[in-house]
Amino acid sequence: MEYSLLRTHHPYVLSASPVRRKLALFGIMLVLWLYVLYSCVGSCATVPSLRADRSRHEDAGLRSGSESRSVPRARGWEDYDQTGVGVFSRDLHNVRGDDGTDVRTFPRDAETETERRGGDAGGERRSPVHSGGLSTFSSGSGTKRLPQAIIVGVKKGGTRALLEFLRVHPDVRAAGAEPHFFDRFYDNGLEWYRTTRNQSRHSPKEALLRLGHSPRGTRAAVHSTQGLSTSSPPKVSEKCPTQASKGEKKRAPVSERGLFADGTSKKNHLINQNGDLMPKTLEGQITMEKTPSYFVTREAPARIYSMSRSTKLIVVVRDPVTRAISDYTQTLSKKPDIPTFESLTFKNRTTGLIDTSWSAIQIGIYAKHLDNWLQFFPMKQILFVSGERLISDPAGELGRVQDFLGLKRIITDKHFYFNKTKGFPCLKKAEGSSKPHCLGKTKGRTHPNINPEVVKRLRDFYRPFNMKFYQMTGHNFGWD
Repeated sequence: MEYSLLRTHHPYVLSASPVRRKLALFGIMLVLWLYVLYSCVGSCATVPSLRADRSRHEDAGLRSGSESRSVPRARGWEDYDQTGVGVFSRDLHNVRGDDGTDVRTFPRDAETETERRGGDAGGERRSPVHSGGLSTFSSGSGTKRLPQAIIVGVKKGGTRALLEFLRVHPDVRAAGAEPHFFDRFYDNGLEWYRTTRNQSRHSPKEALLRLGHSPRGTRAAVHSTQGLSTSSPPKVSEKCPTQASKGEKKRAPVSERGLFADGTSKKNHLINQNGDLMPKTLEGQITMEKTPSYFVTREAPARIYSMSRSTKLIVVVRDPVTRAISDYTQTLSKKPDIPTFESLTFKNRTTGLIDTSWSAIQIGIYAKHLDNWLQFFPMKQILFVSGERLISDPAGELGRVQDFLGLKRIITDKHFYFNKTKGFPCLKKAEGSSKPHCLGKTKGRTHPNINPEVVKRLRDFYRPFNMKFYQMTGHNFGWD
C-alpha cells in the first residue's frame, strides 16, 4: 500500500513545479502586454487634445498681438545733413515695404509673439525650448522653429557667401531660399512662415497684384542725355524725403523690363515652389534665414521685433559705390538693354544731381536705413560684417559671426582656400559634401568700366552718410 501510494502521487509531485513556473511566466507576460497596450492607447488619445489646446493658445496669442499703439516718430533725417549734402530726393520713401503700412503703429511695450508663446529667438547661446511656441510643430528628425538670427542685408554685400560659409557649422541650420516673409508675405502669418512649404497660394499674376504691382508696369523716369559737367559738385534735392519734386514723375515700382525696386525679377518676387521655409533643427542648433531686402524695408524692423525682440540681426555691408556698380552689373546680365550706369546715376548729368530714387543708389545710404532699425533693436543685437573682409579674411569675419551667435568657433582658416580665377574664397568642404565648393558662376562677374568722374561724384555723395554710419556703428569700414 505504501508502495502503491508512492507510485500514484510521484508523477504529480514531479510535474507540479514546472506547471506553476509556466503559469507564472504567462501571467507576467500578459500583465506586461496589457500595460504596453494601455500606454499606447492612452498616448494616442491625448495627442489630438494637446494639439488642439496648443492651437487655441497660439491663436489667442496672435489675436492679442493685433492690438497696437502709436510709437513716437524718431528724429528726422533732416538733422543728419552734415557737410552741405542735403537730404534725399523725390522717391526715397520707396524704401517702404510693398504693402505700404506705417511702421509707427506698433505695440512696442507689448509682449512679442515669441514671448507670448513661451519661446526665445535670440539672446546668449542656449538650448532651444522644445515646449515653447517656437517648437510646437515636430515630426521626423528635428523641430521647425522661427529664426533666432536673420541676415537682413544688404543686397550685393556678400550675404549669400556668409550664409554658405555658416552652413558648415554643425549648430547652424538655415532656410534654403530667401523667404521674403517680412517684406512680401507677412500677411500669411508667423505659423505659415515657420511650418509651411514654399508653395505659392496665388498665380503669378495674382501674386503681383497682391504685392501692389502691375504686371505691365513701366518705369517713368527718363534721364537727360546732356553731357556730364566735371565742374559742378554733386547735388541732392533738399526737399522733404517723402515728397516728389513738383512736376516730376514718380518711378513705377516695376520697370519695363520686369524688375522691381530692389532689383529682383518678377519670378524672384514670387515665393519659391520647392522645399520648406524653415528647416528642422535639433537641440542646441540655431535657425537662420537671409533676405537682403529686409534692411531697406521700412516695416521689417517692427515685424521682426513683433516676432521676437531678442532676434539677432546680421548686416553685411560693402563700399556703397562698388555695391551700386555690382548691383547694376547683376541687372545688366539679365537685361542687357537697360540704360547706362551713368545715365541712371544722375537725374541730370549736367547738374550732377544724384538720383537717390534709383535703388542701386538708395540701398547704399546705410545710415538712413540703420536709423530705422535702431528704433526697435539695440546696437548690441546687430552685427555688421565687412563684405571686403569677408573676401580677404573669411575666417576672421566668420569668427566674429560665430561669437555673436554664441557658437563655438568651428569654422576656421582650414575651411577655406582662395580661388584666384574668381577672386573669391571657396570652401574646401561644403555642407553635406566631401568636395570643394565655390559660389555659383554669377559670383565674380566683371564690372563694366565706369567713368572715373562718375565714381568720384558718387564717393563725394556717399561720404557724409558713410561718416554717419561709422559713428553709429563705432567702426570705420575704410570706404573713404
